[in-house]
Amino acid sequence: MALWMETGSEPKTENERADLDALAAIKESAALELKEKGNQYVKMGKKHYSDAIDCYTRAINQKVLSDSESSIIFANRAHVNLLLGNYRRALTDAEEAIKLCPTNVKALYRATKAALSLDLLSEAASLCENGLQQFPSNEELKKLAKQIDVRKIEHEHHEAQILEAVAAAKDLASAIKNRGLKLGKAMYQELTGIRKPILDKNNILHWPVLLLYAEVMSSDFVEDFCETDMFSVHLDMISVIIIVFYFPYS
Repeated sequence: MALWMETGSEPKTENERADLDALAAIKESAALELKEKGNQYVKMGKKHYSDAIDCYTRAINQKVLSDSESSIIFANRAHVNLLLGNYRRALTDAEEAIKLCPTNVKALYRATKAALSLDLLSEAASLCENGLQQFPSNEELKKLAKQIDVRKIEHEHHEAQILEAVAAAKDLASAIKNRGLKLGKAMYQELTGIRKPILDKNNILHWPVLLLYAEVMSSDFVEDFCETDMFSVHLDMISVIIIVFYFPYS
C-alpha cells in the first residue's frame, strides 16, 4: 500500500495516490491539533511553556502544512521563546516565519523584539522598518521603533564616552612618559582607595599623594597634588586641619 511506500517513490495507481492523500490529511490534522494544543499550553502559564514548544516543534516536523500555516506556528514558537528569554531561538523562528509568509505581522514584531533584546540594533531597525512599511499603523511596531532609536542614542553616547576615555588615557600616558616618569605597582590602596593621576586641560598633572609618618604611625592623603604645587602649601593645609580638628574651640 502507498502508506508504506519508500521515500521518494511516486504513486503509480489511483489507490496509491488516494492512500497518500489520506496520509497527508491525517498528518495535517495532527499538525493542526498539535498547534492548538501548544496554544493551550501557552495560556496555562510558564510551567507549560516547554510543553508548548514541544507541540509546535512536532507540528512543524509534520511538514504537511501550508507556508502560511507553518509561518504561524514558527511565530508562535518564537513568542514562547521570547517569554523564556531565549532570544536567539526566538529570532531564528521569527525569521523563518517571515520567510514563509513575509506579511506575518506577529513574526515581524517578534523578530524585531528578539533582535532588540540581543542588542542587534541594525537588524532590529531593518525588521521594524520592513514591518512598518507593510503595517504603518501598527502601534506595537511603532513602540519598538522608538525603543530602537533610544537604544541607538545610548550606544552612540556610550561609544563616545569610551573614545573620550581612551583618548584621555593616551594623553595621560604620554604626559607621564614625556616627564621621564615611571609608575610602579599601586600600594596602600586601603588608605587611598583607587586613585589615579589626572591630566587637566592645561596639560598639568594632578597626583594623589600619600604622606606616611612612620614615627607616629599615621598618614595624610592629598587627593589632588598639582605638579606645580609646593609641598609647603599642602603641609600648611594639613596643619590647619589638624589644629581645627583637635582644638575646635580655640
